[in-house]
Amino acid sequence: MNQLYKKLSLILFIFSCSLSYGQSNKNTFITGNFTNAPFENLVKAIEQQTSYKLFYNPTLFDSVVVNITVDHKTVSEVLDLALQGTSYRYAISKQGSIYLVKDKSLQASAPSDFFDRGQSTHQNDNDNHALAEYLEKEKKEKSKIFAENKQYDIGRKTSTFGSGTATLAGHVKSSETGEHVIGASVYVENPLIGVSTDQFGYFAITLPKGSHELKIKSVGMKSTVRKINVYSDGKLDIELLEEVTSLKEVVIESEKDRNVSGMQMGLERLDMKTMKKIPVALGEVDIFKVMLTLPGVQTVGEGTTGLNVRGGATNQNLILFNDATIYNPAHLFGFFSAFNPDIVKNVELYKSGIPAEYGGRLSSVVDVNSRDGNKKKLSGGGGLGPITSRLYVEGPIIKDRTSFLIGGRSTYSDWLLKKIPNDAIKHSKATFYDLNANITHDFNEKNSLYLTGYFSKDGFTLNGDTSYSYSNKAATVKWKHIFDNKLYGVVTGGYSGYDYKIESDKNPVTAYTLKYAIQQLNAKADFSYFPIPKHSLNFGISAIKYSLSPGSYLANGKRSTVADDVLPKEQGLETALYLGDHYDISQSLSIYGGIRYSAYNFLGPHDKFIYSGEQTKSVQNITDTISYKSGKSIAQYQGPEYRVAVKYAFSNNASLKFSYNRTRQYIQMLSNTTAISPTDIWKLSDSYLKPQIGDQISLGLYKNLRGNTIETSAEWYYKTMQNSIDYKGGAKLILNHAIETDIIRAQGKAYGMELMIKKTSGKLNGWVTYTYSRSLLKTKSQYASETVNNGRYYASNYDKPHAVNVIGNYKFSHRFSTSLNVTYSTGRPITVPIAKYYSDGAYRVFYGPRNGERIPDYFRIDFSMNIEGNHKIKKLAHSSWTVGIYNLTGRRNAYSVYFESKDGVISGHKLSILGSPIPTVTYNFRF
Repeated sequence: MNQLYKKLSLILFIFSCSLSYGQSNKNTFITGNFTNAPFENLVKAIEQQTSYKLFYNPTLFDSVVVNITVDHKTVSEVLDLALQGTSYRYAISKQGSIYLVKDKSLQASAPSDFFDRGQSTHQNDNDNHALAEYLEKEKKEKSKIFAENKQYDIGRKTSTFGSGTATLAGHVKSSETGEHVIGASVYVENPLIGVSTDQFGYFAITLPKGSHELKIKSVGMKSTVRKINVYSDGKLDIELLEEVTSLKEVVIESEKDRNVSGMQMGLERLDMKTMKKIPVALGEVDIFKVMLTLPGVQTVGEGTTGLNVRGGATNQNLILFNDATIYNPAHLFGFFSAFNPDIVKNVELYKSGIPAEYGGRLSSVVDVNSRDGNKKKLSGGGGLGPITSRLYVEGPIIKDRTSFLIGGRSTYSDWLLKKIPNDAIKHSKATFYDLNANITHDFNEKNSLYLTGYFSKDGFTLNGDTSYSYSNKAATVKWKHIFDNKLYGVVTGGYSGYDYKIESDKNPVTAYTLKYAIQQLNAKADFSYFPIPKHSLNFGISAIKYSLSPGSYLANGKRSTVADDVLPKEQGLETALYLGDHYDISQSLSIYGGIRYSAYNFLGPHDKFIYSGEQTKSVQNITDTISYKSGKSIAQYQGPEYRVAVKYAFSNNASLKFSYNRTRQYIQMLSNTTAISPTDIWKLSDSYLKPQIGDQISLGLYKNLRGNTIETSAEWYYKTMQNSIDYKGGAKLILNHAIETDIIRAQGKAYGMELMIKKTSGKLNGWVTYTYSRSLLKTKSQYASETVNNGRYYASNYDKPHAVNVIGNYKFSHRFSTSLNVTYSTGRPITVPIAKYYSDGAYRVFYGPRNGERIPDYFRIDFSMNIEGNHKIKKLAHSSWTVGIYNLTGRRNAYSVYFESKDGVISGHKLSILGSPIPTVTYNFRF
């Protein structure tokens, strides 16, 4: 005990010496009334009234409540009063930093140069983690303060600034990992000029020559400034520190006014920090499930990955992963998305006002970008859940220049199938895995190379008989070159592939193998040009070569008597040129105009059937066949795609936006299911299947409240769709040599309204959305077999008029938070039998109007808790737990309703996919 008192006396002596030094050199007087106040309030008061900076672990001070009233007292007197009777202590350094720790976190001794050096020589001592963390923070903070107070000369320094403007360009990076920061705001306030960093963290801002204070903000990063003297064109790279969120608060600052000030409407940006807060099924973050909580985005039912955006079909979404097209973004028949959450950096969803650089789909663009990899140090992480596990490793190959990122994910769900009391399912197997690999290399300031690869594989065996397997493959290579501060370009080459295989060998005589594959080669060159501060141009060229193997049905084994059936391959070439022009007419008015001219050729070798012009298309009406040689153009389609957007700002927190866009889609998906299925078939436009054309008009009103901490928005849209697809009754889609005989052309329209209110800060944050949307089709022909509902509009399969989503997050402390997700939507349309009649010796069913009825409405509540490990620096791994319940109320939402006739009686049945609460526990770690 005596030894303990001696050590404590030594510590207090050191602290008192430092206190006396600090008090003699600082303004240390505090005045304030702190009644039942959180300790954080006292910290803010000290930092606002003095020049001291406090370093402490907010988690350790969660329970500290201050009850004092002070008038012109010193910092030490105030802290003595506030911490009286507690186990907390403090120390003040010569540099004016105050460290607050618990008794057990104090060292028994201190080196002579402890306060001068600003770091501990006992970092291996387990009792010193907290203090070491604060010292490290102070070191980073000093570096940040130094950078913010330094004067940066941009361009060649002269005796005077001169007149005119100059362009400053550079990259915004994370100081922790060296990764590029996407979407960071870079701006000056006088005059108000600002830009955002692109997917490479690159920015170019044109400013009047002279002195400016450049401000930089980004989600999850500490805001910073740079004092710059602009003489001529020059470069400046900026590093941002990661934001350590204040106690019991979540603040998203960098994008707090982007919904108002940004030009783009119908754009939703998601980062992984936001997505990890939302409860999901089976305990893993799923970017598609998160997107379903956004206004205007729906799906047809439980356990599906396909998105229906503003009344569009699932195949009308262009899904890009590092600029490579992903044709089936689902694992395990839709229960998981194809993207590993540890690899994903950010996601952008364009619902309207689609920029001219994107094309090929009618409804939306989902642009997913992966992380570059840590350029500073070797690190990694992963997670273990009841169904899946994942692991990734990243680090520098050449520090600060070359990085790698490798990640993998797999499932072990067979044990779960064996627990289900159904003999067929007990003998089934399901598995999937995916792999990611990225390499990033900076040759110099002007040239960078990006290599990305992705592969996924799914397998499912039903009752030990029929087996399904399908896979995605994607690879891209990008070369970025900066010509000068006003112009840079990115050249991209890529490959995308999707294939599936169905095998059955239980009966050797009827054993078969069914295969399908699509491959895509693409190349493009994109350029960005910034001629003057308020004017920017984007232009480029692209080409896509499609190769399809539409299907093959082959005998499986020597004893099989199955007759081989192989559909001829298809090829197509899609090219495009685009130009987009953004101009700020004034601080209130901005316009964007773009044009994309696309052209498509359906290429041989291929046989084209000729049908009798007096009858509907059918195999019986084929009158001739024309054979085309390889590379021969069979059908050509082309046309302009217009893009227009206007933004008018009423004030700093309110704006009105308008957009119009036309898009063309030359490849379509044929499916007899309403959701994405492994057996879906992609079909190129040809002589009979014309490309789809969509036109959309959107109007949006945006208003922010309470200092931009509450965002509100209302958007209205109306769009028309030409050459949409529907099917004749009893259509055969697989292995159909004349598929055009079962497809009917439809005209579509969709319209609706989307309301959203979002709270971005405080202990309680989240959003509430309401969507009203209609999606209708009309098919009218001179032939009865090609006319549906007597030529009147009818609801599409994905028409769900009403949808409500509530996302709430409550952060009790840095280590514990909860999330709640409430989802409601109208049931999707179905066609039901309304009568039966007797014909040809049997009772037959008479169906009502197509999609004339609906399945029951959908409702679900999810809940999760996120528990962080302690925040010590020196740990083998930093970990967290996610505990949740999917479908908390156990509601049996109907996925579909089907009917069967037995003994002359027609009965209906509801099929529920997840009809009970699903608890999940996931362990996440990083090192």
